[in-house]
Amino acid sequence: MSGGTSAGLVRDLLLDQHPDLAGLPLREVDGGWGNQMWRLGDDLAVRVQRMDTTPDHQLNERRWLPVLAPRLPLRVPVPVRVGAPSERFGKLWTVVTWVPGTPLDRGSIDRPQHAAQSLAAFLRALHVTAPDDAPTDTGRGAHPRDRTAGFEGLLGSVDAAVGDADAARAVWADAVAAPAWDGAPVWVHGDLHPANVVVEDGTLAGVVDFGDLFVGDPALDLAAAWVLLPAGAARTFLTAYAPDPGAVRRARGHALLKSLFLMLMGQNGDRGLPGGKPGWGPLGRAALDRVLTDDLTGPLHGATGPT
Repeated sequence: MSGGTSAGLVRDLLLDQHPDLAGLPLREVDGGWGNQMWRLGDDLAVRVQRMDTTPDHQLNERRWLPVLAPRLPLRVPVPVRVGAPSERFGKLWTVVTWVPGTPLDRGSIDRPQHAAQSLAAFLRALHVTAPDDAPTDTGRGAHPRDRTAGFEGLLGSVDAAVGDADAARAVWADAVAAPAWDGAPVWVHGDLHPANVVVEDGTLAGVVDFGDLFVGDPALDLAAAWVLLPAGAARTFLTAYAPDPGAVRRARGHALLKSLFLMLMGQNGDRGLPGGKPGWGPLGRAALDRVLTDDLTGPLHGATGPT
């Protein structure tokens, strides 16, 4: 057990608030950072607040995943029971449906064209206009021009591993110069990286961790074209999704930022924090190579953007 809760505590919480589930087999799921995951039986999981300093992420998932899940073409964890803070454990926990498959940071995509089509279909289904009371962006999806300090900080932290810092800065400058999103704000997952998608049979099978779900510019999610998909599949994804060229340029900048973050996590290991991912370094390096060599920022055939 990597810090956080214990199996005994989780079972006691279930006995107290959902006793009909307390007898199911319980085992910790490797990984997780803001939340610790425990698989419950064959079809459920317990998501326990750990590093998250506020309950907002779980509250977002509880409120909105039951609304979004029926129209999404990939599996997502749907909340089915809620756990209230108590004297024994003062944080949130939620019982969700289990998403079968292997997290991409421990698996691989062997059917890249299928995965590209699946990711495009998923994001087109997700990126629709949201209701007025949907959560707003806290800054993660800001235009690259407003994230330059973060970019320079990350680049400086992993400069030796980047190799061609000038090429990285050229990609960033292009993203900064891209036009801002001028469409209606749409639902955005907000944190698509290899630990937050699962693969099965060589292709994408599910998407997890919707705690950063918000309404804003879909370009943040489109960064997955470079961050998740193997070399050569990004064009298939972008052609199927059909964003406007400005969104592709912003997305490439977001992908650059995410690649550098993954490299930093690999460089620094877990830094003493539960859920750290020293294995993310090679994933970030591969994503960076794709960002630098495959710009795809020209017009794509049939680009119309989501509705």
